[in-house]
Amino acid sequence: MVKPQSLLWVLVILALVVFPLIIKAEFLTFLLTEILIMGLFAMSFNLLLGYTGLLPFGHAGFFGLGAYTLTLLIKKASLPILLSFILSLFIPVLFALVIGYFCIQRVKVYFALLSLAFGQIIFTIIFKWYSFTGGDTGIYSVPRPVLFGWELKSTVAYYYFTLPFVLLSLLLLLMIVRSPFGVILRAIRENPERAEYLAIHVKKYQLLSFLISAFFAAEAGSLFVLFQGYSVPIFAHATKTVEALVMTILGGTYSFIGPIIGAAIVTGLDKILTTYTEYWPLVLGIILLFLALYLPGGVIGLWEKIKVSIKLKGSEGRE
Repeated sequence: MVKPQSLLWVLVILALVVFPLIIKAEFLTFLLTEILIMGLFAMSFNLLLGYTGLLPFGHAGFFGLGAYTLTLLIKKASLPILLSFILSLFIPVLFALVIGYFCIQRVKVYFALLSLAFGQIIFTIIFKWYSFTGGDTGIYSVPRPVLFGWELKSTVAYYYFTLPFVLLSLLLLLMIVRSPFGVILRAIRENPERAEYLAIHVKKYQLLSFLISAFFAAEAGSLFVLFQGYSVPIFAHATKTVEALVMTILGGTYSFIGPIIGAAIVTGLDKILTTYTEYWPLVLGIILLFLALYLPGGVIGLWEKIKVSIKLKGSEGRE
């Protein structure tokens, strides 16, 4: 018997596949592509925050490393786009191995500050190295991928290029968080000292989580560059990390799908409200303030409360 949750996932995937074919609006396809990419970035962030209990304020550094690695391999080394894309997923992980080793030596706020420091180092190098990275100007005219002789120039074509990568990444993340490895991460999140007493090598698992998170953040950065056609230093700035943090809190920190819902809300508000006012972050700030005060579980937390309320009313009615 098919579980309702599995059926819902199948329906969502089918909806994503047919969306551009039914809703022939280029702007909405463009918006959905950005939501998928930023949702992946937010979920990579949440692997550390929501599942491991670490707050990585420098997480955008890996988003930026993925973006610039891809761009430089294409523009400077003249490598094929798909090969450059593959390398852009693994080279940032090598940086993450060094950065993560130092960061996990500290806990709580000190981990956050140390990761922020490393993130800002990456940003500063990108921002100041004019001869290599283009400095504050960035690098433009990054070409779209070519598949079977067909360059993915249109919004719909690139959407169908992005969708399989994001869906496969989400499946891998789902397998990770539901595996024994994911259970250990949650145990570390709840009480790292007790996890140590249970003979769990906390630092090792935190480092592995850090590397996996960096991998998917770099993937999001690479996809975003091919989507936008340029790399700029802001991709590695702390403000990009704040975007991921906002998306995660808004959707629900302890929920797997919450960061994507948060990404949809934040990206949608960005694109819609900026057409009416330049003060759209004020609106988002008010929403976040409301969530922090009344709905600390985010949108998913609200949905869970509604489901519990419906069940309670149903059981009262049967009595």
